[in-house]
This record gives sequence, C-alpha cells and structure tokens, in this order.
Amino acid sequence: MFNRIWGALMPARIFLWVGHPRATSLSHGMADAYQRGAEANGAEVRRMNLSDMVFDPDLTEGYHARKTLEPCLEAWRENLLWANHVCWAYPQWWGGMPAKMKGVIDRSFLPGFAMKYHEKDPFWDRLLAGRRGDVLMTSDAPVWFDRLSNGRAAKLQVQKPVMRFVGIHPARILQVGPVKTAKEATLSKWMKRAERRGADAARRSR
Repeated sequence: MFNRIWGALMPARIFLWVGHPRATSLSHGMADAYQRGAEANGAEVRRMNLSDMVFDPDLTEGYHARKTLEPCLEAWRENLLWANHVCWAYPQWWGGMPAKMKGVIDRSFLPGFAMKYHEKDPFWDRLLAGRRGDVLMTSDAPVWFDRLSNGRAAKLQVQKPVMRFVGIHPARILQVGPVKTAKEATLSKWMKRAERRGADAARRSR
C-alpha cells in the first residue's frame, strides 16, 4: 500500500494495542519488539495498553441504546482511524481473547464506525477497509496442538469475524507457545520474529 505526498513515500502509521489486562506480560515484550522493528524502519507508532484503559466493558443494550464512550475508548478509535496498519498483542484465553479486550471491541466497533449494515439485504459495508493487520498471540499450548484440538479457534475469531468483518485485511497471525515452558533461547527467538514482523509492517504499509 503506497501513500504519496508530492511524490514522497509517507511513513507507515501503525496503531499498536496490547490486549493483556496485566501491566507486564510476554504480550508487552513482544509488542516492544514489534515496535522496535517498525520504528527502525521509519514507521510512526501510536500505542495503547489495555491495562491502562478504564471503561465499562458491558454493551448492556447491544445496539438498541448507546453508551457514552469513555475517553480511552474515544482515543482507541481515533488511533485506529489514524492508522493504516494495526497490531494487536494478547494471550489466548479459553480459545479467544481476554474478556476486557473483547469489551473494547464490543463498545467501540459500533455500526456507523466499524461497519454499516444494509437495510434491504444481509450484507454490510466494511468502514475500516484499507488497513492491514498483525496479531501477536501467545498461548500455553503448542500451535500444532491448538490446531489439532481446537482448529485454532482464537486465530479464526480475530482474523475473520473481527478484523476482516470491518475491513482490516489481511490479518496476519503470529502465534507462539507454549509460554509456560519456554526457555530464554525460545523467548529470544519469539522476540526476533515479532521484531521482524514490525519491520515488515513498516515497509509494507508505506
């Protein structure tokens, strides 16, 4: 994707979101590595950590009534609109993303912002189209076991009914595990992979 002003390449604009509820985690470390790779290749990076976000995650009335968005959710949406590339870093919990992280999506991905449903057919407009996505996902299960046992349900959740549904495509998944038995050498390898993914995002999204 090439964005040009007076013939010059614009730097990639990456919104990096760490979706781990705890303030320190492997997800934060992988996000740090991704950010290093992206910024080293000229990207502008805005970052938010779920652990800093204070909001009500419950979309009590669904789409029948609207709650006022808290400042952190307003900032999250503004950063998403600013970006031409997004990266989410988080752990796989119970075959999906953490509940608080899902709460941000429930509250923020509203009709008129993320999608617009058609009145006379079952289809919709993807209002966030034109953005690419990366996901850095950690798990306590090996990737091969997650595929065999669960069909990589967490990967499909974020890739298809979340990111692709609103137009963020392609969504590339870097899943690593098992975390609980990982040695320093393995952790270092994962960090290097995340850094390379950030560097590639910076180059691909200019």
